Amino acid sequence: MWQKPWGYKEGFAICGGLFLTGIFLQMTLGKCTLSILSYPVNVCVGLLYVVILLSAYTFSQKSYFIRWMGSCQAAVSSMVSVAVLTVVMGLIRQVKSDIPLSGIENWLGFSQMLSACSFVLLFLWMVTLLGLTTIRRIHHFHWRDVPFVLNHLGLFLALTGAVLGNADMERLHMTTKIGQAEWRASDENQKMRELPLAIELQNFTIDEYPPKLMLIDNETGKALPVGKPENLLIEDDFHAGHLLDWEIHIEKKLPLAASVATQDTLNFVDFPSMGAAYAVYLTAVNDKTGRKHEGWVSCGSFMFPYKAIRLDDQTSLVMPEREPRRFASEVKVYTESGRRDSATIEVNKPFELEGWKIYQLSYDESKGRWSDISVFELVRDPWLPVVYTGIWMMIAGAVCLFALSQKRKEDNV
Repeated sequence: MWQKPWGYKEGFAICGGLFLTGIFLQMTLGKCTLSILSYPVNVCVGLLYVVILLSAYTFSQKSYFIRWMGSCQAAVSSMVSVAVLTVVMGLIRQVKSDIPLSGIENWLGFSQMLSACSFVLLFLWMVTLLGLTTIRRIHHFHWRDVPFVLNHLGLFLALTGAVLGNADMERLHMTTKIGQAEWRASDENQKMRELPLAIELQNFTIDEYPPKLMLIDNETGKALPVGKPENLLIEDDFHAGHLLDWEIHIEKKLPLAASVATQDTLNFVDFPSMGAAYAVYLTAVNDKTGRKHEGWVSCGSFMFPYKAIRLDDQTSLVMPEREPRRFASEVKVYTESGRRDSATIEVNKPFELEGWKIYQLSYDESKGRWSDISVFELVRDPWLPVVYTGIWMMIAGAVCLFALSQKRKEDNV
């Protein structure tokens, strides 16, 4: 070992040394935090890092170690080491960076792998090897090297851009109310911030799945049968069905209803207004005993209580709360530059404006479809163009590699 030329043994030995050094630093200094790499520190660090790589390559002819850093053995050993820690990260539950760790979790840092000193050192080693390899190939550039340069330089930009831009990324939550413009949002520490944009909620809508009928155990409240609960979906054309030993017949449907207390029972009437609940009048007949029950069943709302039918001592017929299928917000967005935009924001369909991405996050679940509140997540990542540039370069490199391989096949025919 350590006999020239160096090979995989030396490569894995260096990675092992970096790993143990990271464990020592983790135990003595604590985990690494990227919060210090905010603008303009990250720009200065990035430029300094590139200068160091260029300087190291300049002295590569005088240093066997630097020349070896551009070898296949060094690259493979570093990638395998990072991949092993990545697998460990997938096997161990990760917790938020603001949660303090204790004991062996604190020493190793595997529960917060991305800030563990061992992972950071191995990642930095891998990116350094990638940078030196890319510089060497650019220095001795030939047109046949285009796919190699695009792939390696693209990967270098994507990885360094993601790391350096981490501290500049903002992820905020904003709660808006219909008819009111809001320009304040809270960060993960619940600290309020004023933003260079404001969101006015115009309207909030929810498309719900059809209501369901289910049987529950009166003592435990669990849906029956336990482990594999059955339900009846009350669609527009639904009128009758079976739940275990009970035959259910729908006599009347009220999509928008309000409960009215009478002298003997609770009745439901049409109520096309805020707070209305879905209600059905039905009969339930037991196939074995012939016992019959009838009455109203409703999922209720924030204004009206739910209504169930007690079928026997063990079983009740209920209608659970309706599940949202799609919810969206119609908004107007104002910016300090004087720009005004209207948009409909829904889950997985964000609205992008001046570097901000606005995602539909939540709403007032207690009011459901009648919610007058919408919660948005606003994300800003100024380094994302750098990462995207790297990704597109890798795609272009893959295309060029495929095109060149096809050309070589044609030349060999």
